[in-house]
Amino acid sequence: MSCEEIPVCAVKLGENFCLYFEDDDGLECDAFRKEKIHQQVLRNVNSQLLVVRPDLNVAAFEDVTDQEIKSGNGMQFNIHYYNATTPSGGRPVAFSVQVADKSYYLCCEKECGKMMVRFREGEVPIDIPGESNAIFFKKTFTSCSSKAFKFEYSLEQGMFLAFEEEGCLRKLTLKKLSREDEVDETMKISF
Repeated sequence: MSCEEIPVCAVKLGENFCLYFEDDDGLECDAFRKEKIHQQVLRNVNSQLLVVRPDLNVAAFEDVTDQEIKSGNGMQFNIHYYNATTPSGGRPVAFSVQVADKSYYLCCEKECGKMMVRFREGEVPIDIPGESNAIFFKKTFTSCSSKAFKFEYSLEQGMFLAFEEEGCLRKLTLKKLSREDEVDETMKISF
């Protein structure tokens, strides 16, 4: 057994359950700080690409030709990786995409009592001082599938990005897992 001294700091819970260290002069709330950006296309389990069409207010997985992929319009996503001041069950990320000359970011909003996935015009912030409707936690889809991921909405545990059949479209949506160990292929997204 070691006689090494271990420093212990008093903490308090502030507004919105933010954790503060009492002996720290610069008290800092939970926050996200952008670290890096990767550009990727996002594919579902059917190898379809996610395409954003802001003029139609829709994001859906579609069969896309190689020529359309080269244009990249609404298909090349910037995945913004963040460092977080608090541990979570995954890596915090945000998504943005260029369509024509405009930038759009992915967020979730409550509409008529239901959570909706939206792409809003604008840039993803460098620093997010607290909670954000644009942050998702990137998690491996299954332990044996390291190239596929699922993305949990940061403001509602158990809600993941998924696709939902609506007519001939496979629209991007949020879906609740009924059990934590459930495997739902509609939530599987690969790069």
